[in-house]
Amino acid sequence: MSDRIPQAEPPLALLVGDREQSTQWLKSLLESGGYAVLQERCGRRALERARSTEPDVIVADADLTDLAGVELCRRLRGDPGISSSTPILLSIFERPPRAERLAALRAGAWECIVPPHDADEILLKVGAYVRAKRDADGARADGLLDPVTGLYNRRGLARRARELWSQARRERRPLACVVVALDVEPAEVSAVDQRVPSAVMRCVRTLQSVARLSDVIGRLGPSEFAALAPGTDAPGARRLAARLAASLESGAPRASGVRCGYEAVANVGDAPLEPLDLLVRASGALRTGRAEAGWSVRRFESETGLDAASA
Repeated sequence: MSDRIPQAEPPLALLVGDREQSTQWLKSLLESGGYAVLQERCGRRALERARSTEPDVIVADADLTDLAGVELCRRLRGDPGISSSTPILLSIFERPPRAERLAALRAGAWECIVPPHDADEILLKVGAYVRAKRDADGARADGLLDPVTGLYNRRGLARRARELWSQARRERRPLACVVVALDVEPAEVSAVDQRVPSAVMRCVRTLQSVARLSDVIGRLGPSEFAALAPGTDAPGARRLAARLAASLESGAPRASGVRCGYEAVANVGDAPLEPLDLLVRASGALRTGRAEAGWSVRRFESETGLDAASA
C-alpha cells in the first residue's frame, strides 16, 4: 500500500466491532500498512483495552451491540486515561445522513469511514493522524502541551512558530496566526484549570474541526487560543477567523462573546519581523485591531497605520 509507516516500533491500532466482514477488511488493510492490530467486539471492553494499551489510533463500528459508536467516542474522549491526541475513526456501514456525521464529530471522532471505501485514502488519512498523535505525545513529554486541553501551551506554540517561520522563509511563503478569545463567565475563567467549562472545551473541539491538519493549535490563556496557519495569507486568515467566530457563536450559548484577532505575512522571506511577532500581533489585534468581517474579527494595525505584514 502507499502509506506504509516505516518505524522501528509499528503503530498500534485498536479495532472495535462485531461485523466480521468489515473488521476483517480493516484489519487486513491496516496490517498491510505496517500497523499492529488489536481487536475488541464490544465498546465496554474497548474502553478497558484503550486504557491499558494506549493505541495510536482507534477505529470503531458505529453500531456496536452494547454501546453506540458515538457514545463510545464520547466516553473515550472523556476518559483521563486515554490521550486526547488519540485519533478516533468511526466506521459506518452505510452512507449516513449529515446529522449522524456531525454527531460523530461532536462526540470526538476525527473521521467517519463511509462507503465507497478507498483503501489508499483511508491509509493516507490514518497515517497522517497517527503522525500527528505521535508528534503530540513527544511534545507532551517535552512539556510543550497544555495538560488540560492537550493543545500546545505557550512554550509549544513559540517553538512551532519558529519552526513554521523558518520553513516559510526558505520557501518564501505566507504564514498567518489567528487568536480566538472566548468570553466565558468570570467564575468559570478563574476555575478553568480545575474544571474546564464546557464552553471552553467546545471551543477546543471547534478549533480542531475547522483547522487543517497542517495548522498548529495552542492555548495562550484560560480561554484564549491561537492557530498558526502555514501557507495562509491575509484573506485566508480573515476567512478562517470569520469561520471560527461563526462556529463558536452558534455553538457556545454559555459564552458572552467571541473575539478573533489575526495577523498574516504575505512572504515570510521579505518580512521584517520575528517568528513570535505573529503571535503577539494576532493577540494584540483582539483588543486594538481594525474590525473586519463583522465586529468579532479584527486584524492587527500598527501605530503608524501601515500594514507592514502584508508588504
